[in-house]
Amino acid sequence: MNAPTDLSMKTDEVLRVELAVFRREHRDLDDAIHALAEQATADQLTLQRLKKRKLLLKDIIARIEDRLTPDIIA
Repeated sequence: MNAPTDLSMKTDEVLRVELAVFRREHRDLDDAIHALAEQATADQLTLQRLKKRKLLLKDIIARIEDRLTPDIIA
């Protein structure tokens, strides 16, 4: 799945749906990384790629959450 390029052009409803999808993919990657890491013959390149994708998703999730959370000046 590709990262959203311009969050300002999307409605909050669309962003919430995308956020749920990205969170699910992030959890699935976490499970895959743990399962692969437990194997004695784990492919380190694949692990690296999965971890890199997981970090990218974490950044995307944070950007969407920032967009959806209103700034409150205390």
